[in-house]
Amino acid sequence: MSRDNTSGFTLIELMLAMAFTAFLLVAIAMTTLQISGIYNKGITLREVNQAGRSVSDELQRSISSSIPFDVTPKIDTSPATVNSKYVVRGGGGRLCLGRYTYAWNYGKSIAHISGAPSIYNYYNTNSASSEPVRFAKIDDPGATLCDDPTLPVQRANATEMLVSGDRDLVLHDFKISNTANDPVTGQALYAIMFVLGTNDDAQLVTNDTSCKPPSQGDGLENYCSVNQFDIIARAGNKTGSDK
Repeated sequence: MSRDNTSGFTLIELMLAMAFTAFLLVAIAMTTLQISGIYNKGITLREVNQAGRSVSDELQRSISSSIPFDVTPKIDTSPATVNSKYVVRGGGGRLCLGRYTYAWNYGKSIAHISGAPSIYNYYNTNSASSEPVRFAKIDDPGATLCDDPTLPVQRANATEMLVSGDRDLVLHDFKISNTANDPVTGQALYAIMFVLGTNDDAQLVTNDTSCKPPSQGDGLENYCSVNQFDIIARAGNKTGSDK
């Protein structure tokens, strides 16, 4: 009579093996989530910075090819600001630079956040049923959009510089001021500050200048990024033949 001495795994050994496998799978899942979060945060930061640089370069080019202009904030129809090329409204604004006008709405207005100012710039008609402007470059040689701030933006003449996509980029703030004038050369320096970023109100602090810390957000902090851009631009540049 033969005796089979073959032995298998004990129940305890099987349980330990299963526990180790489960722990390994959890560790792999957590690592994957962390890598995914870092990747998404990097993509968001890159998109905001690229858009900010694009807007900065665009404004500097336009200003450098313009003659000096008045940037007294035009908040109403006051005669004192009739020549101003900088329209200021609660929900957005406009800046007229030579051939081109730039028009924008702020993020809270576009998102229809409770208590936010109403949308200022619309395409084609000033109606709530019309498409709102984000940040548009408009062919407007006569600066008519600043001379008459009530005019809507014509879609056929406009190019959107902030396209609504996965990251939903918008302007949160914009300011321009005249910092210096040179009567000899006829040149003027302008300081521009704008805040650009994502537009998820649940992830932003009250004044939209930064993202909430992870403990205060709703778990999508990797898709939130806000950056302030400061640039200096000079108008009234002259070529060698003009000197």
